[in-house]
Amino acid sequence: MSILNADLHSHSLVSDGTLTPEALAARAAANGVELWSLTDHDEIGGQRRAMEAARAHGMKYLTGTEISVSFAGRTVHIVGLGFDPDDAEMLRGLVAVRGGRDARAREMAAGLAKVGIKGAYEGATKYAGNPELVSRTHFARFLVESGVCKDTYEVFDRFLTEGKPGYVEHKWASLGDAVRWITRAGGMAVIAHPARYRFTPNEEYALFIEFKTHGGRGVEVVTGSHTTAEYVQYAATAREFGLAASRGSDFHSPEESHTDLGALPYLPGELTPVWEVLADRIQ
Repeated sequence: MSILNADLHSHSLVSDGTLTPEALAARAAANGVELWSLTDHDEIGGQRRAMEAARAHGMKYLTGTEISVSFAGRTVHIVGLGFDPDDAEMLRGLVAVRGGRDARAREMAAGLAKVGIKGAYEGATKYAGNPELVSRTHFARFLVESGVCKDTYEVFDRFLTEGKPGYVEHKWASLGDAVRWITRAGGMAVIAHPARYRFTPNEEYALFIEFKTHGGRGVEVVTGSHTTAEYVQYAATAREFGLAASRGSDFHSPEESHTDLGALPYLPGELTPVWEVLADRIQ
């Protein structure tokens, strides 16, 4: 079961990707993906389109989203897989998470204006297919288009990370809320790309303990931002905490993403894949 080209982390223009759900499905299928999930940030508005497109291309599908969570002073992402996309509690929760994004975007633009970058809010919203989900990625695309930076990686380094002019901390969902929304809707909560948070060992241990206490059951082991050494590290973490393992590129754009849909190594064979646990939720 570990030898399956599953890509369970990707984004469309419904959040901060650049392709439609249909175009993403076509790209995934062309790259040999057998099981796919669209996991837009704090949004499930593209799920029906993604599911239908996956079927049209002969792929299996798991419903998905990626929920922004505040934990230990940082933003952590929790992927939800295999849930009911019509669940009322989850829908209300995601609306609440999205609610603060516009105010945050305006604060980010004000910070950039102070260092001479004008019109950033308007520039960022031009890239947002969903006006409720203006994000740092949209600001990054505007700054690249404006010639301020050569690529989005430089933008984040100079302007959009903690302590930089365009960074604004935001209070997201709690870890318990996010896991509860997903599990009560019949899905599995998965910690996304854990190496990216740069927690201390004690902070990371606390994250996994609290995640499991709330009912979380999975962790991304093989993902686009992990190194080969981190695959090994988080495979060991999955075994230590008794978590199922997930695999996903975190693909956003052909021009920006480190890893294409379906291009990751397979999961290590000694792990339990999330799709084995969610077999009855696969469409």
